[in-house]
Amino acid sequence: MKLRKVSAASAAVLALALAATACGSDDKDDAGSGSSGGGDKIKVGIKYDQPGLGLKEPDGSFSGFDVDVATYVAKELGYKPDQIEFVETKSADRENALSRGDVKFITATYSINDERAKKVDFAGPYLLAHQDLLVKKDSKIAKGADLNGKNLCSVTGSTSAQNVRDKIAPKANLKQLAGYSECIAALQSGSVDAVTTDDSILAGFAAQDKYKGQFKLVGEKLSNENYGVGVKKGDKATVDKINAALEKMVSDGSWDKAVKENFGPAEYKNEQAPKIGVIVK
Repeated sequence: MKLRKVSAASAAVLALALAATACGSDDKDDAGSGSSGGGDKIKVGIKYDQPGLGLKEPDGSFSGFDVDVATYVAKELGYKPDQIEFVETKSADRENALSRGDVKFITATYSINDERAKKVDFAGPYLLAHQDLLVKKDSKIAKGADLNGKNLCSVTGSTSAQNVRDKIAPKANLKQLAGYSECIAALQSGSVDAVTTDDSILAGFAAQDKYKGQFKLVGEKLSNENYGVGVKKGDKATVDKINAALEKMVSDGSWDKAVKENFGPAEYKNEQAPKIGVIVK
């Protein structure tokens, strides 16, 4: 009888230990990349410094088209807005953040290309952007060639400005600054005549309250940027779920609404929502 009591007690201890271990495993998953749905939290990578796309507001909230896409996708994966933890993922760290499991997916102006596809998987694309030029509303610059002899701003290390000189304005004067905020401020002050990068990024800055009505996009399409949702390499199940969510976002009108709300003030002439899996070269 005594032996049976010891065995029963041991079994109870073992059961409690297994239960505690299981709970610990769930907590770790939720704190890291999140589960495929129904967990406590999901971590999503975004930019913190791109108005209209991914921006951390002074009050700690987040806004932008990428944020709206991420929120919609997370909802379809089973998470409410208050269960989403937005994590800043700078361009140079996006692949590492996914491989480490820091985030479940990334929506951060993440252009799909062959080199990146070797390291991560992509859902989407969910937006087709193009390299463009932003100028003052009253500027006489109507096309890229008008930049010859003018001052063109882009971010240090970016290939965008050189792309303009190679393709349309070989005599443009390049001015490289630390960030796009600095370029936009330089455009406002008149120290540069144009700023170049993706049209969606330019539209996001131009749509800010402090800049509304001051700038316009020229409409040059110097590149095709297929923004995708980055997912850890090999996680096909999550890619499939996100693709289904993106298709639903387009079909129920949420995609169009998000575009208008985030880019509308800049009169951004966006492309139609891209087809899932179709990459425009």
